[in-house]
Amino acid sequence: MIKIIAKEFGALEKNVQAVVNLLKEGNTIPFIARYRKEMTGGLDDQTLRQIAERLDYLEKLQQRKKEVTLAIEKQDKLTDALEKRIASADTLAKLEDLYRPYKQKKSTKAAKAKEKGLEPLAETIFQQDTVITDALLDSYINPEKDLTETQDCLSGALDIIAEWMSDNADLRQWLRELAFRVGLVCTEGKDNIDDTPYRDYNEFQEKIATLPSHRILAINRGEKEGFLTAVVELPWEKILERYEAYFIKPKSLARDEISQAAEDALKRLILPSVKREVRSELTNRAETQAINVFGKNLYKLLLQAPVMGKRVLALDPGFRTGCKVAAVDEYGSLLTTTTVYPTAPRLDIKGASETLLGLINTYNIDLITIGNGTASRETEAFVSELIKENNLASSYTIVNEAGASVYSASKTAKEEFPELDVSLRSAVSIARRLQDPLAELVKIDPKSIGVGQYQHDVNQKELNTTLDGVVESCVNSVGVNLNTASIPLLKFAAGLTPSICSKIVSVREKLGSFTSRKQLLAVPGLGPKTFEQCAGFLRIPNGDNPLDNTAVHPESYSIVEALTEKIGQPLSSILGEKSLLQSLNTQNLADELNVGVPTLKDIVLELQKPGRDPREDQFAPLFRQDILDLEDLTQGMELQGVIRNVVDFGAFVDIGVHQDGLVHISRLSNNYVKHPLDVVSVGDIVTVTVLEVDVKRKRISLSMVEK
Repeated sequence: MIKIIAKEFGALEKNVQAVVNLLKEGNTIPFIARYRKEMTGGLDDQTLRQIAERLDYLEKLQQRKKEVTLAIEKQDKLTDALEKRIASADTLAKLEDLYRPYKQKKSTKAAKAKEKGLEPLAETIFQQDTVITDALLDSYINPEKDLTETQDCLSGALDIIAEWMSDNADLRQWLRELAFRVGLVCTEGKDNIDDTPYRDYNEFQEKIATLPSHRILAINRGEKEGFLTAVVELPWEKILERYEAYFIKPKSLARDEISQAAEDALKRLILPSVKREVRSELTNRAETQAINVFGKNLYKLLLQAPVMGKRVLALDPGFRTGCKVAAVDEYGSLLTTTTVYPTAPRLDIKGASETLLGLINTYNIDLITIGNGTASRETEAFVSELIKENNLASSYTIVNEAGASVYSASKTAKEEFPELDVSLRSAVSIARRLQDPLAELVKIDPKSIGVGQYQHDVNQKELNTTLDGVVESCVNSVGVNLNTASIPLLKFAAGLTPSICSKIVSVREKLGSFTSRKQLLAVPGLGPKTFEQCAGFLRIPNGDNPLDNTAVHPESYSIVEALTEKIGQPLSSILGEKSLLQSLNTQNLADELNVGVPTLKDIVLELQKPGRDPREDQFAPLFRQDILDLEDLTQGMELQGVIRNVVDFGAFVDIGVHQDGLVHISRLSNNYVKHPLDVVSVGDIVTVTVLEVDVKRKRISLSMVEK
């Protein structure tokens, strides 16, 4: 298994072995990726997760091989050749193909024929060195076993042969490969197809080899909802010819019977089974791709640049129930909430204006953020006019409010704001999403955040595992402020459980604040192993030791001390001194300090930028002061927008007209683009050109191709 994984990932066997050992010792992936680089060869956390998944698959495959070998051995049918083939099977599908002839089959036509004593006749026919005469068939007639005619005997024997043919592992593998090479997926719409999103799939067909994952998932959903029927089409003549050539011997005396059995085997047993396997494999591949895209989008969304040190007024738009308003200070603490009614049916523009202006002045509001849900367009128009008429210095931005209602009704929200109405809690969430997207979005089920494709149609267990891994990676790459983090944020720090997080918060409340990472060891249940895993990812600004606000692990503090001695200056003097630290010869110093080069390089980088948030390098939110209508858009207009979602076929861009426009994959770049994620990410600010506007259908076609 180590050799297989090392070859697949292009890693050294010793590094893969180290990863396996570290995982089995209970180390977390963020800890291994960050603090055990010498052992792993610097493998990143995404690769480590993939190795862990691959290891799990290979262990299951190995266990299944043992079970299959034992089962065949018990039947006294295990040969040396078969045992070697089982040992070399590299997928569960190939292994199950080898095991198929030895599985106990119930209630099949072949099983019933064997019960009637027709297996010797089947063997005679299959040998093909005997002419199948009525006299031969007559010898198997047995009225007590419901064999009254020669045709009954022949049909039963051919059923047995058909099953033997269907169990051939080599031909099944050939047929699968053929299906993925030349097979087609064909769909037909039902009577009500025209008024559905699936109308493009009426009388549709495409080669399996080129069928993209989003179409596979769309077809699956269309079938599930009853608008489509889908089938896999394979070249019948070519397949039948191959099977006949494989089973019919050169001087066969039973050519017609073997041909008849082959045709029956294909139609009744093999093709239906293989087609199901192909559809299942297509779905698995499509789901894996969709989950992968969702994970990458979520990663970029969570790592959007925070807007720190700004007071924010958030509006959660609505019509009948009005716009819920929340003001928060620069630390995200709630200042006040209210409700205004600037939209229909009330249209209380004057009252809403007076209320918001009062809040802006009273609380020194810097920025306004608006949720992008119902009535967002109308609320944005009101805010834009408010800014213009009153010559406000404030600007506004639109925030994706997906999942805000989920948060509002959650246990976390109730604990944070027990006195607030559910709808007002969502306004607070919208404000905090601007200030610190990561800290706020971790409180919400990732599936509700709205940056995926077909996320409710894929394997939910695999989706949850992937998304949890993404959130964990994001949280640990940024680090967690031990003195301000909520329990939902803390629980993603490496090694921490919800129970331990609750105890950390309890200790924090008693202390007032943590002043040293060492104080974590006083938290009930947080022992040395947990401390080892989590300490490097927890930050303490303005603590007793400045290293506690960096990603330098406490286990390496002695290395920093030795380094400062070599430099001849105290830690306080070299922190943040980039030119000095960049001039160090880490290769030579690593030898002198008896530490690995990767670890020393990471330490030096942290000393250069203590407490720096890595998200600062990302695009800042796009702020506006005026509004654009869909009707204002004209062909050729150039605009700035924000990437809201990336899917297999393109990217959706918010250009400030409430309706996101689509940049098709063919219009993302002047060069060929294999996948949109290769050139754009969620949160990117891009310049686009309007290609086409369909006001009636509210569709906007955009381009990023440079003229």
